[in-house]
Amino acid sequence: MSHAVDRLVEIMARLRGPGGCPWDREQTFRSLRPYVLEEAFEVAEAIDREAPAALREELGDLLLQVVFLARLAEEEGLFDLEDVAEGISAKLVRRHPHVFGDRSAGSVGEVWKRWEEIKREERERKHQVDASRLDGIPRALPALVRARLLADKAARAGYDWPGPAAIVDKIREETDELAAALGDGGEPAAVEEELGDLLFAVASLARRLGIDPEGALARANAKFEDRFREAERLARRAGKELEDMGPEELDTLWRRVKGRG
Repeated sequence: MSHAVDRLVEIMARLRGPGGCPWDREQTFRSLRPYVLEEAFEVAEAIDREAPAALREELGDLLLQVVFLARLAEEEGLFDLEDVAEGISAKLVRRHPHVFGDRSAGSVGEVWKRWEEIKREERERKHQVDASRLDGIPRALPALVRARLLADKAARAGYDWPGPAAIVDKIREETDELAAALGDGGEPAAVEEELGDLLFAVASLARRLGIDPEGALARANAKFEDRFREAERLARRAGKELEDMGPEELDTLWRRVKGRG
């Protein structure tokens, strides 16, 4: 490991050691879990913002969580950061025989096929007879992200749509089924199920188009937020609040905001 990483490991050892920081000393795997998620999302946000300086800082914060968790494991005699690095290095070499071995892969599709074959071999060596290619998708992921990954894994096994148009048709079908559930009295469980199917179909379309649905929704959220805030500003300039305006007036205001870009 480099001097900088060695120094970080030493700093963490001191923080956790006798005379170290009371807060750091009382942390556990479970208590650090929310920080890991928070830092990962902040890395994603820095990527979305295309902000290199922020990305460097957020990667450092995420690396801290990796070092912190590895230190806890080392204290319990489980593994250390060196084991983590060696493990991922071995996995990368093992799963890239077309780079580090004598196999070939001339396209991304061939790489994915080889990747799945290697993972299947790994599961067999571990005697995971009932294992699924879906096992590696964390349940803690945001549901929209997980939906895209589930659809992606299924597609690599052959369960894919012939093209985007077919998924659009499926979205229409799911929309009709949702409307029917609402028309049948809106039984909550049925409505939730149909809405979930619709969202999954949308995530599948995003995957087929090569679009990150989480990122697309985040940008849609930002656009809506900007427009809503502008609508609030325009209403207040007219001496009103949005809740004091009627449906037609609100619609006119929204069209005006959208017209501004």
